Amino acid sequence: MECFEIKGQKKLKGVVSISGAKNAAVAIIPAAIVAEGVSVIENLPDIEDVACLMKTLNALGAKCTLSDESTLIIDSRKVKSYIANDESVRKIRASYYLMGALLGRFGHAEVALPGGCNFGERPIDQHLKGFRMMGARIDTSDDRVIKLDVNGRLHGANIYLDVASVGATINIMIAACRAKGRTVIENAAKEPHIVDTANFLNMLGANIKGAGTDVIRIQGADRLHGGEYTIIPDQIEAGTYMICGAVTGGDITVKNLIPKHMDSLTAKLEEIGCRIIEGDDYIRVISDGRLYPTNVKTMVYPGFPTDLQPQITALLSIAEGRSKVIENVWETRYQYIAELKKFGAKIEVKGREAVIDGVKELSGADVSATDLRAGAAMIIAALAAKGVSTIYNIRFIDRGYANIESKLCMLGADIKRVAVEEKPDNSEKAQ
Repeated sequence: MECFEIKGQKKLKGVVSISGAKNAAVAIIPAAIVAEGVSVIENLPDIEDVACLMKTLNALGAKCTLSDESTLIIDSRKVKSYIANDESVRKIRASYYLMGALLGRFGHAEVALPGGCNFGERPIDQHLKGFRMMGARIDTSDDRVIKLDVNGRLHGANIYLDVASVGATINIMIAACRAKGRTVIENAAKEPHIVDTANFLNMLGANIKGAGTDVIRIQGADRLHGGEYTIIPDQIEAGTYMICGAVTGGDITVKNLIPKHMDSLTAKLEEIGCRIIEGDDYIRVISDGRLYPTNVKTMVYPGFPTDLQPQITALLSIAEGRSKVIENVWETRYQYIAELKKFGAKIEVKGREAVIDGVKELSGADVSATDLRAGAAMIIAALAAKGVSTIYNIRFIDRGYANIESKLCMLGADIKRVAVEEKPDNSEKAQ
């Protein structure tokens, strides 16, 4: 096991480059097997979730090769198995995209129930609703594996999602690429990684229109081929580093991003007192360390992303005054608050609302990452805190942030990765 040791109150300065989007990569890699060809995926983040998906695809018969640390070659021509039930499948949430990919290609899929971060109930009922409407029979009698099959081939359908689910939108879209006829997804989610996955599939020969709007139309194809594609920059990684600059009173330039994707965050950073300078592919965040309170509500895109909620909560814990954060996406995403309080943060949670009374200074603490984005929030708090902090369970952080300690060190942070024999008693378990 490993932990991070961070000596706080170092002003971050310099330039940091953003990796490819995690949420796009974990959808695009499974989507590659819906085609029968060789796909070259560039700007891939070097994270644990990608490694898990590569193991899973290799077990299915694909050949996954890294030509360098950010370019993955997937040869899916020899995929024969539709059973994805190994340990790597259970480790990450995004393994559910294998359902759509295998069902679309073979008409059958057996996929282990996904794992990933445990911050509340995250049902896949909308995924299954879509597959069922396209003709799939679904067996959930085994609480460890979902089995899906169809006589012959999926057929197109008009599917209205009860909630604008990102996962369901992508999963149904992947499957529909090989269905017979036209599929229409209404009340579709609009996040950038949905558009990126649609663009990748269109590069393979799919016919998808409307991604990024609330109505997506897919005309199914008999076959899809390989191709080359570059993943968009990671919106959440970019936002995390922007917040790191703000919390330390720093001056950092975050490059290789799409500024439009960051609008909801940049608006809040300006509101609390930061100076923002935007270029074509970069955002500079300048902070004098004096932060003002604000209110934040997480929303589906283009609203404030739930995946940046823990990070901005950590930032607001040292703002001068009372802030409120309302979590509208995941009901129990405040599991990390108890850890944040160990730094001296004053936060009270009632249902979906967190009330934050900013303190003048945080103090170093020993804490645990309860999930991926909560882990990022612990790093942000530790960077702001006086003294030394230790963050355990950093495997969750490694799931979504490539080379985070080296990137922070280049900005002037005092952070190091340290081997530990076992986690302390106060660390929490997560699936």
